[in-house]
Amino acid sequence: MRLESISSILVIKPGAIGDLLQITPTIRELKRAMPDARITVMVGIEGTVPLFSHNPHVAEVLIYDRKGRHKGYAAFFRLLWQIVTTRYDMVINYQRSSIGTWLISLAALPRKVLVYHKTRTRRVHAVINHLEAIRPLGVDTDLVNLELELCIPVEDELCADNLIVQAGLTDKTLIAVNPGASNLIKCWPPHKFTALIERLQRELDVGVVVVGGPGEQYLYDSIAQGMEQPPLNLIAKTSLLTLGAVLKRCVALVSGDTGPLHLATAVGTRVVALFGAIDPDRTGPVGAGHVVVRHTEVPCVPCLAKKCINPVYLECMEKIEVGEVFDCIVTMLQQHNGR
Repeated sequence: MRLESISSILVIKPGAIGDLLQITPTIRELKRAMPDARITVMVGIEGTVPLFSHNPHVAEVLIYDRKGRHKGYAAFFRLLWQIVTTRYDMVINYQRSSIGTWLISLAALPRKVLVYHKTRTRRVHAVINHLEAIRPLGVDTDLVNLELELCIPVEDELCADNLIVQAGLTDKTLIAVNPGASNLIKCWPPHKFTALIERLQRELDVGVVVVGGPGEQYLYDSIAQGMEQPPLNLIAKTSLLTLGAVLKRCVALVSGDTGPLHLATAVGTRVVALFGAIDPDRTGPVGAGHVVVRHTEVPCVPCLAKKCINPVYLECMEKIEVGEVFDCIVTMLQQHNGR
């Protein structure tokens, strides 16, 4: 198929925040290769729609919520009919393990369908792996800009400014910390975040912002308990794009492998990424200036497991010391102030 004959593309990617941001280089490359094509992205839940709502390369965002609104046959077949009648010239399916996304892909036939294959045998970053799905179009993945992309509207920028003003942090250099993750195996212990924040405030006189998602308030409570100067608590208190705007105003973010880490890299904020069980070669921060902290002397690192079976529970995360994370932030501040 000639690229100039493709006028509409459907990219199917139900997934979490990081998974979706990791396909933004692919979307950017599709638009570069086919500037006149109309690109539609299909996500899995309403909450992730904003990741593409203001992306200049994306014309429309659809939702395939297989556990919610499309769980019933009637709603799902209405979605299929929408795909049939839209008549996409190309479908790229990034969720090949789902019967539903295969049916959606087949609804576009006889159009061209490209399918993503998650590598199991190579150590390659997810961003590059996602780009490999469009290699049949003649894309050279070795030459593509791999930086993630998030477009934030003015209203969210203003909301972030207001939050910082209300907290009295306008004149402070800001550092963000994200203590939570989808799985506790990715998390640094709360007491170490407490010690880090106290050092940052005492020795560097910076403002600290704690970010996170719904259900993670207990982490802030554990971190801030007994602190003379509690950090700004923004856990589950902002929209997704306002959170991106807050992170954009921070010099650095300290986080495990989770959504805010990828939000930070997408808005150009440096990350001190804390890794243990998860492999940063696959899902680590993309771009320049980031630092991955992990202890590979722990025999099971990376184990890629969802539960820790090490006799020393979460030894990989416990080994990460407050001092080494603090030193990474000091270096980032020095580099930032030396611009």
